[in-house]
Amino acid sequence: MRERSALLGLLRPCFTRTQTWLQAGKYLNALVSDLASRNGWSVAEHAGDWSPDRTQRLLSRASWDEAAAMSQVRKYAAAGLDDAARRARRRRMTVGALDETGQEKQGSSTSGVKRQYMGCAGRVANGINTVHLSYVREKTGHALAGARQWIPAEDINDPVRSLLTGLPLDLRFRTKGQLASDILSDAYADGLTFDFVCGDEVYGSCTDLREFLENRGQAYVLRVASSFMLTLAPGTKMTCAEAVKKLAKDKNKWEVRSAGQGSKGERWYAWAWLATASPSHSLLVRRHLKTGELAFHYCFVPDGQTASKARLIRAAGLRWPVEETFELGKGCFGLDQCQARLYTAIRRHAVLVMAALAICAVTAARLRDRTDAQAPPPTSPIQAPPADSGLIPLTVREVKRLLASALSRPKPPGHAARWLEWRRRHQARSRWFHQRARLARNYDLVS
Repeated sequence: MRERSALLGLLRPCFTRTQTWLQAGKYLNALVSDLASRNGWSVAEHAGDWSPDRTQRLLSRASWDEAAAMSQVRKYAAAGLDDAARRARRRRMTVGALDETGQEKQGSSTSGVKRQYMGCAGRVANGINTVHLSYVREKTGHALAGARQWIPAEDINDPVRSLLTGLPLDLRFRTKGQLASDILSDAYADGLTFDFVCGDEVYGSCTDLREFLENRGQAYVLRVASSFMLTLAPGTKMTCAEAVKKLAKDKNKWEVRSAGQGSKGERWYAWAWLATASPSHSLLVRRHLKTGELAFHYCFVPDGQTASKARLIRAAGLRWPVEETFELGKGCFGLDQCQARLYTAIRRHAVLVMAALAICAVTAARLRDRTDAQAPPPTSPIQAPPADSGLIPLTVREVKRLLASALSRPKPPGHAARWLEWRRRHQARSRWFHQRARLARNYDLVS
């Protein structure tokens, strides 16, 4: 509750009216609740409102600065995780992890909706995609620190569609890599610093992003495709796959190291580190110990900073928490449950989800050492289990459950019955208009 009050206090200047700020607090309470689905109706019912009007107005028409709110959430999350690491005396690496996540959508009226490959669905589907930045503090915690929705060029260039989906008049088309540069620019402006920036092939293949990071002197470890071209020496160019085949065929070139600890223990891989013509650039190759599958990481470490294989491997291993962040954001806080259609409404929902996740992530990080009562890990595969395995530290999910319980309030008499009537009446009205629209189509077909 203390962390919730602290963040809401930081967000107060972002809202023109007190009532809107209070409604945002109710929305935040619904996001951390045990609701099965967090859409306009369910959020409004949980907040105790008589209809979804206030919730819908908060996202689409109310006067508040969502960009400033995202900035406050970003600074709060980074400061909270840094403070937790400092208290635990962990001088560990800080990584900015870039990745995108999507939400499937029906129809064509939503801002940025398009048939495209959706990682959440594992196939080509109709949906929207948003680029996110995750602030990762090694062995402490992680939280979302920025978001920009990707909008197709054809939507921006269509004035009618731009108006219907609420796109800003000054919006220009940006690739996902360029959106990542924009998010990082906002993070740097807010005082965030990273030892490394990490991302998958979408970002490693973006020349604009790599140049942006190198111009700032920002070290990075970015995944690239096997066909990515390397300059190994003046006049000698080859793909990553060719370089590994030629220069890392000797077993002595590979070293087995852990990419960090996962939920089931250490994640072991074989690694090879290849130099390039540039002293600041190198190629880090990861090989799966069972399947032999290769993953290529293009690395940049500016002059004056430590460039070692061990450090690059640690950075590469710290990209995976962004996947866990998405899992938490969607499964616990409804990141992918927004039913809004307008650009601003989708962005505001993302900001409030980031706020809810940041509160729980910072709380879990602060309590990590105090709630960790696990038995020592096994040292042998035949070791007998301990009499008492102890308790793992409080996780973000458990903190969210505790916060939901603390925020639970009784509803006024007749609240459930009123909402039951409202839903039935609204559905009847929607059905009537759908039937009228179908009649109109039938008449057009006959005539």
